[in-house]
Amino acid sequence: MATRPFAIVTGASSGIGYELAKQFAKHDFDLLIAADGDGIHQAARDLAAFGTDVEPFQVNLADHDGTHQLIGAIRSIGRPVDAAAINAGVGVSGRFIETDLADEMNMVRLNVLSLLHLTKYIVKHMVQRGSGRILITSSIAGAMPTPYEAVYGATKAFERSLSQSLREELKDTGVTITALMPGATETNFFRRAGAEDTKLGASEKDDAAEVAHEGFEALMAGKDHVITGALKNKLQAAAGYALPDPLVARAHAAMSAPGSADKE
Repeated sequence: MATRPFAIVTGASSGIGYELAKQFAKHDFDLLIAADGDGIHQAARDLAAFGTDVEPFQVNLADHDGTHQLIGAIRSIGRPVDAAAINAGVGVSGRFIETDLADEMNMVRLNVLSLLHLTKYIVKHMVQRGSGRILITSSIAGAMPTPYEAVYGATKAFERSLSQSLREELKDTGVTITALMPGATETNFFRRAGAEDTKLGASEKDDAAEVAHEGFEALMAGKDHVITGALKNKLQAAAGYALPDPLVARAHAAMSAPGSADKE
């Protein structure tokens, strides 16, 4: 009979997701890890070196059926979920009139619909048990207008709002929700989003392992949110809350406009 706690991490083959899974493994959690690429299998082998049981599940969570398949995998394991890091996500960068609608719809399905679906399933079971912790990976982008990342920023605002709203609803249930809000982090995100030629994409970035460490600590402490990494991330998030939206939008546009990395 399993004695270690059990956690689920999505988007766990690389970047912040893999580092979050490593944090759980280091703290003696058994794991179900999911991602759409076959790198999830190597990630599972690497994480198993910590002496924990790791089950990899390769699935496209942007596909509604894929989310159902992951829920089926959770059910088949038959263990209560003690913690979940719902981290899988992608970005799309560029001028809204030029970005590909199919790419943006795929992003919305992954960043919003799949996250909603998984959170609904996991929360219900945690509330029935009277305990559990959920970490939702949002972004400081969720606290501000994000021109040239307009749809991406909107998905992150959804994630932040959902996590904070659920936290209040669930405050007497034994279940905590924590929003992870990193800034620019050294992962494949900017390459995949087509944002490598932006000032933001070319800027110095936070280490994914440190972001994950801060996120894990906040999750286990039951915090409402954590803005990870450099001080500039906290300042940008604070500006997003405090300053007029048009001013914040203008500042973000200067960092995220296509080709801005080449401009003084």
